[in-house]
Amino acid sequence: MNFRGIDIRWRAPVTDTELAALTQSHGGHAAAGWWDQVRPHSLGWVSARLADGSLVGFVNVAWDGGDHAFLLDTKTRPAYQRRGIGTAMVHLAAQRAKSAGCEWLHVDFSTELRPFYLDACGFREPDAAGIMNLYSLAVTR
Repeated sequence: MNFRGIDIRWRAPVTDTELAALTQSHGGHAAAGWWDQVRPHSLGWVSARLADGSLVGFVNVAWDGGDHAFLLDTKTRPAYQRRGIGTAMVHLAAQRAKSAGCEWLHVDFSTELRPFYLDACGFREPDAAGIMNLYSLAVTR
């Protein structure tokens, strides 16, 4: 799909190097080999590219193999944010998850991203949900 001159595609090839650069473009930390490790657990992903092929956006859709899909790693280069690219990627991801037979698309996010996910993308707050930061747990053996 073409969105305002940006080519947005489902399961188009992306490289680990491209995803690391995209992550670093907004201050994130990227570990080499991350994409090769994550890709086998994905239902699919959406990429957004400029006409010259530069990757400016990405979202991953993991799943449980059944009814639940999980939106992860939504990223848009800072210079391209607030143009609707992220929203277009999330909408395509949702449509493809539905087409694959998923009933639910889950997402978690930090407070500052509430307007993006709840208002722009159409997610709603659940009746009850929880999240646990596993890095805060003491390691026991």
